[in-house]
Formats: sequence, structure tokens, C-alpha cells
Amino acid sequence: MSKNKNYLLFISCIALLIPLVFCISGSAEYENKDTPQAAGVPPTVSVTLPALVTFCGKEIALERLDMRERFDREINVFTYLHATTLLYIKRANRYFPIIEPILKKHDIPNDFKYLCVIESGLEIRSVSPMHAAGLWQFMEQTAKNYGLEIRDGIDERYHIEKATEAACRYFRDAYQIYGDWVNVAAAYNAGTARISSAMRQQQVESAFDLLLVSETSRYLFRIMAAKEIFSDPKKYGFCLKKEDLYPPVEVDWVEVQTPIPDLAAFAKQYGLNYMQLKDYNVWLRNTSLLMPKQGNKVYRIAIPKKKDLYYNRKRIRVHDKGWID
Repeated sequence: MSKNKNYLLFISCIALLIPLVFCISGSAEYENKDTPQAAGVPPTVSVTLPALVTFCGKEIALERLDMRERFDREINVFTYLHATTLLYIKRANRYFPIIEPILKKHDIPNDFKYLCVIESGLEIRSVSPMHAAGLWQFMEQTAKNYGLEIRDGIDERYHIEKATEAACRYFRDAYQIYGDWVNVAAAYNAGTARISSAMRQQQVESAFDLLLVSETSRYLFRIMAAKEIFSDPKKYGFCLKKEDLYPPVEVDWVEVQTPIPDLAAFAKQYGLNYMQLKDYNVWLRNTSLLMPKQGNKVYRIAIPKKKDLYYNRKRIRVHDKGWID
């Protein structure tokens, strides 16, 4: 019995040693092979940082160690999230032409369009785990405070034009408090109460100098990294052609003052199906449109032009020539 035990122990040791021998042998063999780069696999390199970046006309130096490393993190994340960043640029060709004129009308710096990129990835149906919604990711109460209608069947946080108007009103109010667009941007993420309180407690005047939760701390640098890549996508490895961009879609506006009991039937009247109607009116959240009990309300429903519902390379308008080769 003891001999059998010794024999089994010997066999077990041999079995354990065999993989080790192969592992050592394989490692030695690998060391003699060409490196992955030499075999044709491109190296992953860290992005070269600019000396400074600009936001809302303000030059922001990246000499300070924490500023440099925070920007470095975000520019590398954007650069190597290939598919996601490509989609941001493609969507921007459709939505920036809507957003930019509204920012200009309210005298908001054009760079604030990049907040929309960070907030929602320019995904019109975006909803956060905290139930913020739409391109600008408004929370429900904040949206109502800034004039957006939210009730059964309607949620104007998903209305691109109206939500952008509301965001501009928020930016203007915050600018009255801070007189600094950097702080306004940080406040859009964290709220003016939180930013103001943190500034008092930490005795600083810029959101760049605040110790904040990770999301807000990264927010400003994500905005600046997005702007940097959008300013020269090819420099960061994003090579797009005209036909890659999502084309803007022209719409006609139909005003309605009475209930629409069946939106599918309404869509058919204009040569659309229900899905197409809802794609361009995401703020309609039900299968019907009911009127509010009080007051005479007029709603404008977007009807996409037929020619823009089909892909046609020749009709694609490029919003920013710097995005394409």
C-alpha cells in the first residue's frame, strides 16, 4: 500500500512538472522571435499632448502636472475608443448644424456644443442611470425649471431645439454667478450649488482647482479632449470620408392644436411610418398626442423631407471640412 502511494506521488510530480517545462521552453522560444511590431502589429503609443488647449477663447496651459495628466487621460481615452469617437463625429455632422445657431442666438460660446458630446454622445434617446435624458441630459426637475414640458406622452428633454434653448438659459444663469465659462461648464455637470459650495470650502476660484468627484473632475478635460480631436480628427487617427458622415435631415413643421389619437395614422398622412415619425420627434413618448387640460397649446411636429430619408452621397452636406480627408 505504501509503495503504491509513493508511485502515485512520483507520477503526480511528473505531471505537474511537464507544463512548467513547456512554459519555460515556450518563453525562451518567444524571446527569440521578432517583436509583435516587427511581425506587423502596430504599436500602441501615447498621444503627444499640445502645449496648451483653448476653451471658450481662453488659453489653458498644460504645464501643471495635474492638469497635464488629467488631459492626457482623456485624450488617450478618446483616441483609443475608436468606434465610439468615430460615431461622435458622424453624429455631429447631423446635430451641430442645429445646436450651433441656438448657442449663437443666446451668445453662448460655440465650444459649449462639446458639452453635448460628453453628456449624451449625441445619442438623441440617451437616458442616464439617474434618469437624465436627451442630448443635454436634463434631470426632470431642472428641465421643468427651464421651461421644458414633461407629462404623460410628452418629454421635451428629447426635443433637440427646445432642450438646447433650455440649456442656453441655464448657461446664462450660471454665467451671472461665475462670470467664467469654465466654471459654468463644471456647474452644468455638478450643479451651481455644489460648485459654489466647493469653491467656498476649498478657497479657490476656478473649477480646475477643485477636488471633486471623479465624474465632475474629469468633465472639463473630457470636453477639451473632445474639442481637440474634433478640431483635427486625422491627427488622432480618425480618417473619415464625406460619405461616412450622418447627413443632416431637413424637415417641414406641422402645427397641431388638437389631439392626435393615433400617431401611426398621423404619420401615414405624411407618407411616413410610425417609426420614422418618432425618429424625428423623440419627444413624443406615446402612441398618441393629448392636449393639456388647460390653455391652448400649439405643438410643432417635424416631418422629414422624403429625399432625406434615403442615402444619397451627392446630397451629404459636410458641416466641418476638417473632419474628412
